[in-house]
Amino acid sequence: MPHLVDNTVLIPEMVRLLHEGKSVTFTPTGVSMRPFIEGGQDSVLLTNVDTLRIGDIVLAQISPDHYVLHRLIALQGDQVTLMGDGNLFGQEHCSRSDVLAKVQQITSPKGHRKPITRGRLWLALLPIRRLLLKVYRHTPRLL
Repeated sequence: MPHLVDNTVLIPEMVRLLHEGKSVTFTPTGVSMRPFIEGGQDSVLLTNVDTLRIGDIVLAQISPDHYVLHRLIALQGDQVTLMGDGNLFGQEHCSRSDVLAKVQQITSPKGHRKPITRGRLWLALLPIRRLLLKVYRHTPRLL
């Protein structure tokens, strides 16, 4: 049975390990990154942030007790805008220094690596994302 650890405990420890040059693997929860990351099932490999590019999936601190693992959809100077792939609306804003890590690998429960896309097509499909996510929820998973 998986153990759930509060983000206020888990994430500072993950950041400490990343600052030591280590990578960190964990299983995120929630559905905000569907269909690319299935919360509670897929695991993600996090590494230090070397560069940020639109389309990266990042772990960011939005407020003192609020962290998100979402896709970077806009960069303007020091301002970063994030949005979950499974979200139909709503964005988070933070500064570059609030981006704690970047996803380097996504692995399904069966050990299959999932492709890390830049998400451009998915972002362009935002107007019909509700329909696509509904179809996804009712489709059996192969991986």
